[in-house]
Amino acid sequence: MPEAQKKTTIYDLARLAGTSAGTVSAVINGNWRKRRISEKLAKRVMQLANEHGFALNMQARALSRERSGIIGMIVPMYDNRYFSSIAQGFETRARDAGYFPIVTCTRRDPELEIAAARSMLGYQVEHIICTGATDPDKIHDICAAAGVPTTNLDLPGSKSPSVISDNFGGSRALTNLLLDRFKHGKANLLFLGGRNTDHNTKERIRGFVAAADDHHLAIDPAWILPCGYAAEKAETALIGFIKSKNIVPDIIFVNSTISLEGVFRALDRTLGDTSNYPILGCFDWDPFAARASEKILMVRQDVDGMLTHLFDLVTSTANRQDQEAGLIEVPTMIDGFKVDRSEAVT
Repeated sequence: MPEAQKKTTIYDLARLAGTSAGTVSAVINGNWRKRRISEKLAKRVMQLANEHGFALNMQARALSRERSGIIGMIVPMYDNRYFSSIAQGFETRARDAGYFPIVTCTRRDPELEIAAARSMLGYQVEHIICTGATDPDKIHDICAAAGVPTTNLDLPGSKSPSVISDNFGGSRALTNLLLDRFKHGKANLLFLGGRNTDHNTKERIRGFVAAADDHHLAIDPAWILPCGYAAEKAETALIGFIKSKNIVPDIIFVNSTISLEGVFRALDRTLGDTSNYPILGCFDWDPFAARASEKILMVRQDVDGMLTHLFDLVTSTANRQDQEAGLIEVPTMIDGFKVDRSEAVT
């Protein structure tokens, strides 16, 4: 049996470079400038390390090159087609652009978001994408102090550029289409899901109310239930609403596919027969849910379009070394057709 090849050590590199092990360690760990080691020697050590297969970690490589090639993304969850498609598309585009992508899930926990950003900074990321972050401005401040730009995706911030869906236009168009499907006089409309503290939910509620106004309907505030995104919360909220009002809404606008799961469970428990289901609309898209019933309409957010704008901003920031806060709203799609905000009125 052939003898296993011996791994190269810093002592081997030191001997080959004609220097000390301490100098090699400083180069590998990126501290060679602080040690006043010449750039020529540092490059020589790095070249030997590469030639002899020395195992460089990403952080050391980043520090020694002053450019890590690493780009990070924070996402709130994976168990959602929208966010998982964002993460997958981000990784593909990042690699195509010459970056090494890091993606981490923070479960909409502000403390986890901050911890994730700090960890990424420890690995010398060149840019952090805050997707659906609860406090993107706080992440911006931490990263700005380290000289690292951030860009917001899905939920906007006020200090970094933001790329989001046109929540108002998509919501108004969806609600109008739902009302057009109702053929029995004036409909009772319920908005369910999301957080009334986040931008997207507030904009979707605004679009929902605007569409009702388009149809000369007044919305009772008690029929707007931003109960959170979790399926369990949506299920509990809808069952409680039906019991307290002793009525099943004619139309239910659901704020995400996560909440939609809870809505289906609540309707199964209260109605049983799917033929008695109300008309459903969802500001999110899932192919299986879309085919589950003829009574459901779904807004599909343009992930590919959002990522195109995102990487335009990343490239622009990398070239300019600065960035300006601004908001890009990407049109949504319903039944494969792009929603134009100016055409969101019936």
